[in-house]
Amino acid sequence: MAAIPMAMPVPAAAGSVCGPVVVVGQQFCAPYVVDLTVTKKALSLSDSDFAVTDINGNVVLKVKGVVFSLRDRAVLVDAANNPMFSMHRRWQVFRGEGTNPENLLFSVKKSKLFQLKTELDVIMASNPNEDECDFKIKGSYFERSCTVCLGNSDSIIAQMNRKYTVKNVILGKDTFGVTVYPNVDYAFIASLIVILDEINKDRAGDD
Repeated sequence: MAAIPMAMPVPAAAGSVCGPVVVVGQQFCAPYVVDLTVTKKALSLSDSDFAVTDINGNVVLKVKGVVFSLRDRAVLVDAANNPMFSMHRRWQVFRGEGTNPENLLFSVKKSKLFQLKTELDVIMASNPNEDECDFKIKGSYFERSCTVCLGNSDSIIAQMNRKYTVKNVILGKDTFGVTVYPNVDYAFIASLIVILDEINKDRAGDD
């Protein structure tokens, strides 16, 4: 079962202490809860491997080139195909499409080498010492439920639930329902879902 608390915690970004969570851009922050659907195509025959849609089915973000082992990177673009940032095999995310260290936004790494459940540390570029993580992804990817928390706290800023439907299986798609709390950068959260999928794909291949 999904590990969702009975009493929904106050969104971390809504507090006056930390302020909005902005990583990619202020335009991706909304003052209300944002529900998104992230759809992964098993075989990408169009111009994207992942599509991020809103509750009305409108495409708000797309991810191109997710097969890291072949292309070594994925690029997140907006609905007009304007590139915003790229994700690379070392789970590093850069603004734009290059790998200039000055454009590094954040990196993602496993909290522990051996894990039964997913636990990933998200380190912002402004935190070079990596004494503590800035965000943490935790939960169980294969049980369809993960949360994104602020640092090592229990303050949830987003939740992901993996969805299985007969239609998606037939069409070769994998679908994630994502709830992003108010004032949290949903483009940042979408990129974490893509990286999470790649990390767990690698782990499944090692079994």
